[in-house]
Amino acid sequence: QVQLMESGGGSVQAGGSLRLSCVASGYTYSNYRLGWFRQTPGKGREGVAAIDSAGSTSYADSVKGRFTISQDNAKKPLYLQMNSLKPEDTAMYYCAAESNILTLGTPTLSHSGYSDWGQGTQVTVSS
Repeated sequence: QVQLMESGGGSVQAGGSLRLSCVASGYTYSNYRLGWFRQTPGKGREGVAAIDSAGSTSYADSVKGRFTISQDNAKKPLYLQMNSLKPEDTAMYYCAAESNILTLGTPTLSHSGYSDWGQGTQVTVSS
């Protein structure tokens, strides 16, 4: 059973930084993808960044150059380093995983590409 636990959210002023962590267990340690998504009330879940077991990454245009997704190896936590935060980054952030994927490279930012989800961690950026 896949379990995902996010941490690291909080409140920060615009221009500040936060690092989110996701401890994941129970997923297949090869041919997988992990992603960070965010959601605000009344809106759908938006893909922010993703990484696969080959180390390929994808980023939403809105966060390119500001956010970095990383994972040292399959058994280590997943991170999202968020710099130059803006009020529009305020959201609940979720970690997601998909195991046994058939294709590596350019991991999808679509929520339909992920089966397992964490409970989320809140990020609030004030102006």
